[in-house]
Amino acid sequence: MATSDKLERRDKLESQIDKQLDKLPIDKERLKREFDLSHFDLNQILRGIQLTLVGAQRALQNPALFTSDHYRQAGIAVLSGLAIRLVISIPVVGVRVLLWILSLFLSLDHVTWDDKIVGGLNFIEEYVLQVPFFLMAFMDSLNWVDKTYVQKHKHEDPNKLRDMYYPNLKMYKVKDGSTHTTSTAEAISMFLYRFARKGGISLAVFALSYLPVVGRFVLPAASFYTFNKAVGLGPASVIFGTGIFLPKRYIIIFLQSYFASRSLMRELLEPYFSRVHFTKEQKKNWFRNREGLLFGFAIGFYTLIKIPLVGVLIYGIAEASTAYLITKITDPPPPPADKVAFAESQQEWTNKHEFLNLSLGDLDAIHLKSRPANPTGDAQKHE
Repeated sequence: MATSDKLERRDKLESQIDKQLDKLPIDKERLKREFDLSHFDLNQILRGIQLTLVGAQRALQNPALFTSDHYRQAGIAVLSGLAIRLVISIPVVGVRVLLWILSLFLSLDHVTWDDKIVGGLNFIEEYVLQVPFFLMAFMDSLNWVDKTYVQKHKHEDPNKLRDMYYPNLKMYKVKDGSTHTTSTAEAISMFLYRFARKGGISLAVFALSYLPVVGRFVLPAASFYTFNKAVGLGPASVIFGTGIFLPKRYIIIFLQSYFASRSLMRELLEPYFSRVHFTKEQKKNWFRNREGLLFGFAIGFYTLIKIPLVGVLIYGIAEASTAYLITKITDPPPPPADKVAFAESQQEWTNKHEFLNLSLGDLDAIHLKSRPANPTGDAQKHE
């Protein structure tokens, strides 16, 4: 009943907007597309945050997550995270040592510029440059999600249950989701290249923001450019206008939190995209159609991952939770022979509105109502 009332109010509001737009000499359809928030509304973001909690809870129930092999991978991840953080910290430590040497010959007790330099470097290290994380347990967790789903609905009609994800997806050839290569060395080099590129762009924008006159517009303009592509003209305009008046420090924290959570989500989804291969345009449409929910899912884990040392371990839980997320925002994959048609069909989130209107306790119920047909016709069932 509540859902029907909500839809009725939305339809009435859209009708009123249409009447007002008809009076203006503009392209109404294009304007509606530009200001469309259906892919980034509050409901999607909140559902994404809910999936963070549910996915983590499901992942922690998986006994395979606590095997010696995963502990070994977690240890490697911690060491990798420390190594990358050390590389980022070297310039900061170098400047601190230089200031300490200067303090031996110059009195810095009555000046503040040295504190500002150290504080600025700490800020750059924390917010302008982001330490990347990588690992871990996506496919193992996807298998666990399938098994727990079947166990949860074991007393129901098997013909009404959803198809399995793990059996077919494990047969897909693994390639790097960006380079489509099977070379581990090339995949790692591309990962490091992406991190270096993002860090370089962040430093460049940060430096340009200190230019006289135009500097105050650099960060708002950068935020407008990014948000316009991601969520549309309306929110991007609001963020640009607000950014002009906000202190630079808060704009940087906001932007980097948003960008870092998006980057985190893309890294978490890499095990999926390394198997299901999309073209650049298909991948763009895939993300745009699920933008709000993915942001909500990533922002919670991003906050926890920033905790030193422990954050790298939390990334493992986030990767495992992403396996649960995939079963909610995509259809079960067909056999590898139909992967091209499957990728084409996944640009649109087929059960989007139905899933977003489910209660938190009924997140699995959607698959009991209907199931989109796989390109192969007869989909593989779990025995």
